[in-house]
Amino acid sequence: MPNPNRGSCGFKSNEFEQEYERPSKSQLKREMSALQKLGEELVEQPRDRVKRVPMPEDVRDAILECQQIKDHEGRRRQMQYVGKKMRSLEEDEIAIIQKTLDSWKGLSKADTAAMHALERRREKLLTDPEALTELLAAHPELEVQHLRNLIRNARKEQAENKPPKAYREIFQILKQLQGAQKSGNGEQGEEDHDEDGETDAE
Repeated sequence: MPNPNRGSCGFKSNEFEQEYERPSKSQLKREMSALQKLGEELVEQPRDRVKRVPMPEDVRDAILECQQIKDHEGRRRQMQYVGKKMRSLEEDEIAIIQKTLDSWKGLSKADTAAMHALERRREKLLTDPEALTELLAAHPELEVQHLRNLIRNARKEQAENKPPKAYREIFQILKQLQGAQKSGNGEQGEEDHDEDGETDAE
């Protein structure tokens, strides 16, 4: 039997539908976080790459400016501004930026496996003193003191939550060693990437 009181509460059904269709706060927060991360990915890219990404000029300028800021607090504030500029983009503009970043990360499965192997080797260098001895035995041309300094600095970066400059340099050294071993096989393709999908150029 139909309820005679249905619809008599003073609200139209389409008002409920409109309320229901609004994005939830958690969804909006996820979208904002995703755009913030996308902006951070762009900041981490080499400047010449950022200049080639299709995007509004004001967004690009904010990213390029953030790359030049060395002060931690100043960089954090500028990064928030980058996130704000990213949220001003249209969906199609965001899609183009994401597609461009994805194309730069287009590593094959073999490249990805090799990259992960290098990451594990780097971690071992930071945690196992024998790993450095083994590396130097296999590659006596390496500068011992320089490597030790990098390892010490990388540990300090992790302990103090600092930008991973030495950490990345260790990866680049290991990658170059791997590239030298594969140079005779014509497999230099992966040399264009580091663990974050970046080129060596800064």
